[in-house]
Amino acid sequence: MSEPVRSRGQTRRLVLRSGESVVARCRDFCRVALSDWEWPGPPEDDGLTREERELAVEDVLLVVSEAVTNACLHAGGPTELVIRLAPAAPVEPAAGGGESGGPPPASTGAAGDLRIEVSDRSSRIPEFRPRGAPGQPGGNGLRVIDRLARAWGAVPGETGKSFWMEVAAPVPGGGP
Repeated sequence: MSEPVRSRGQTRRLVLRSGESVVARCRDFCRVALSDWEWPGPPEDDGLTREERELAVEDVLLVVSEAVTNACLHAGGPTELVIRLAPAAPVEPAAGGGESGGPPPASTGAAGDLRIEVSDRSSRIPEFRPRGAPGQPGGNGLRVIDRLARAWGAVPGETGKSFWMEVAAPVPGGGP
């Protein structure tokens, strides 16, 4: 396991050549990166409960699963997965200062936000599909991404596109 990253950004890249078990491989790849980076933050620093940390990781893995599945179903399969950890923003000291009268030192707290990119060979930009019949699969992947990601979009390239999603680091249940 590599050293956890708390104060600077980092990027991990997975080139995808085969469609077999691609969703599971991408989920596993992301799970390892998040664990190595201690995302969404080390338990002693992030103010999140264990359940909040686990749910945040599961949300990221669900977003990855949906994006990769959509690339498989609608874009000829993914060619690359990139996950980036943005530098953590310093936590602003609380008003009123510490015990010595001065403000407490700022800390990095939780890890930074994530940017996830899934590249494929299709130039077709993703769009919402009509909802299927209740209880039937299909047509909801982009809706799931839309609810869990802070932002998403697609960037056309020479040989296809890169579909990107930004996932914010969670704040503790009592936070804003």
